[in-house]
Amino acid sequence: MIIPPTSMSVGSTALCDQFRFLLGNITIPPTSSEYNSISDENWSETTWMKPSCIVQPLTALEVQKIVRTLVRTNTSFAIRSGGHSPSPGAANIDNGVLIDMSRLDQVTFDAESSLATVGSGQTWSNVYESLDRYNVTIVGGRVLDVGVGGLVLGGGLSYLTDLYGLVCDNVVNFQVVTANGSMINANATSNPDLWWALKGGSNNFGVVTSFTLNTYPIHTVWGGIKEYALEYLPDIMAAMYIYQSNPNKDAYANLMLQAFTTNSSVGVVLNMVYLKPVENPPAFEPFYQFPTIDDTTKLQTLTEMISGQRVPNIPRWDWHATSFEPDADLYQEIANITLHAPELKQIESLTSGSLALGLQPISTNAVLAGQARGGNPLGLRSVNQTWFVLDVGWNDASGDAIAHNATASMRAKVEAASKKHNKYVEYIFMNDASHSQDVIEHYGEASVEKLKAVERKYDPTSAFHRWVPGGFKVPE
Repeated sequence: MIIPPTSMSVGSTALCDQFRFLLGNITIPPTSSEYNSISDENWSETTWMKPSCIVQPLTALEVQKIVRTLVRTNTSFAIRSGGHSPSPGAANIDNGVLIDMSRLDQVTFDAESSLATVGSGQTWSNVYESLDRYNVTIVGGRVLDVGVGGLVLGGGLSYLTDLYGLVCDNVVNFQVVTANGSMINANATSNPDLWWALKGGSNNFGVVTSFTLNTYPIHTVWGGIKEYALEYLPDIMAAMYIYQSNPNKDAYANLMLQAFTTNSSVGVVLNMVYLKPVENPPAFEPFYQFPTIDDTTKLQTLTEMISGQRVPNIPRWDWHATSFEPDADLYQEIANITLHAPELKQIESLTSGSLALGLQPISTNAVLAGQARGGNPLGLRSVNQTWFVLDVGWNDASGDAIAHNATASMRAKVEAASKKHNKYVEYIFMNDASHSQDVIEHYGEASVEKLKAVERKYDPTSAFHRWVPGGFKVPE
């Protein structure tokens, strides 16, 4: 669960004045003409806050100075990569210092090692475009304007996950500034316990300034969006079960199923990709039988395919996540819940009130690929599973509680159904979770205890727990 932002130490304004003196124009005070646009840059208005000042470091050395000063003065702060999480306080802060990483935006590629080094303030759009010239790609985000840092540290789901594991599993080195201002590398041989912990451990251990990641020779793919009438949701969920249950599932095939159950004009949206230049591959055969409203599938680059992802233009958002193993009867019960639950009326009563469900299939191979790359703290069992999300959008702050509570209630019904069918999976995907969910507790007792040990080792004063209130925290 995200800890609500706390009041910060007295003298924060004076500290911001010191930053302006020491660091020059990388410090943006509230009086600056840029302040409002930068402080409100986060994707969802639920995260808009008013920091005492914003600092935009240009180098890792400047990050060291900033962190060292903030921790020494007991000053609350937030760290923002792309600002895509809708959770309040996850990447912004009231009356504290916002470290905006957006100017740490390098992307370099080493053809000999097939590794890319990416600044933690980059977005996936620029990363993909930079690598396209080499005809390689990376295990990265499925929405182009998502920030690199937040996605990786939350685990990260990719269209390449069935082949190579999660986004975090493909980090071979983290460059990290720890609470005492030290710059260290975390990889398989240097600080390997921190390397493990950062692969889903959020912002509990330091400020990551860059990631070095594996790349893969994937460029032209087949894929796009198939859109169906909402009435086909039960049928398409039945097809999803068949797709996931194939004992010889093709790891080059990946998809994400969404359905906008409050908006029949949008209906069911299937984002699908086959990571080879093969049209209409057999892997997606269960879905070909249904008539489409729209179909953009074609041969194109992976970057072009991802650019077709549709994001509704609604100002406020909340996400709720749960997980379960695929099951035909469970899927039909979930379709019924999300089409007919009384909570839908509460959401529809809000201005621009909208709900979308998402089914994200995760194969056994995806879990095993992560284990083969050094493991992570997520506590995943090596079984086929579905990471489920409910996305709720609305217009005004007056609807925050209604939207959150109604969606949490629907999520609870889905979880109860998965437990009834004996298909519940303990894991909660951090990148899709609501601020009220206890994400890291769901990694399992062994992972939590090891994360606590890593936190004590690299942050013995618990500075990132005390002075970075946003983000999902390692339990005390």
